[in-house]
Amino acid sequence: MRFYFFIIFRRCVFINKELQVNEEIRDKEVRLIDQDGKQIGIMSAKEAYKIAQERHLDLVKIAPQANPPVCKLMDFGKYRYELSKREKEAKKKQKIINVKEIRMSPTIEDHDFGVKLKSAIKFLKEGNKVKVTIRFRGREAAHTSLAEDLLKRFANELSEYGVIEKAPNIEGRNLMMVLTPKS
Repeated sequence: MRFYFFIIFRRCVFINKELQVNEEIRDKEVRLIDQDGKQIGIMSAKEAYKIAQERHLDLVKIAPQANPPVCKLMDFGKYRYELSKREKEAKKKQKIINVKEIRMSPTIEDHDFGVKLKSAIKFLKEGNKVKVTIRFRGREAAHTSLAEDLLKRFANELSEYGVIEKAPNIEGRNLMMVLTPKS
């Protein structure tokens, strides 16, 4: 029987470092709560641990900042399992938004512009953000107004699919703008 509790104790210690479990609880007095949520009372930590052993449960400190600290009788392995299931459910419901980048030069031709536009529409329909970057090479950096007009034209073409999140701004040798899909 002792060996059984030792295994539970060892398993619980390594699973969660934030919560103190079983023999890790060093407080003199604790407020004990039953696994059904009923309050048993204030007692020493050793007595509470003995009660947990008798009921084949773990003693878990759930509110260390309280005076006296609150401990609860529970199956800690089952608690961790349910917690991990809840976290997985939350991840499933979470929508991941990626940022797709489209690169152009200020001297892009109309057909190439159309191809980039179609790919941006596809990205916005999928629910991704689109980062449009215009790269300047050599003397092209002197004509930033042409590139700004190009980005404005790009944003106007995409106005029914997305809106501008970040207006065009120059960072180094690049001019960037970020578009987000319409809700």
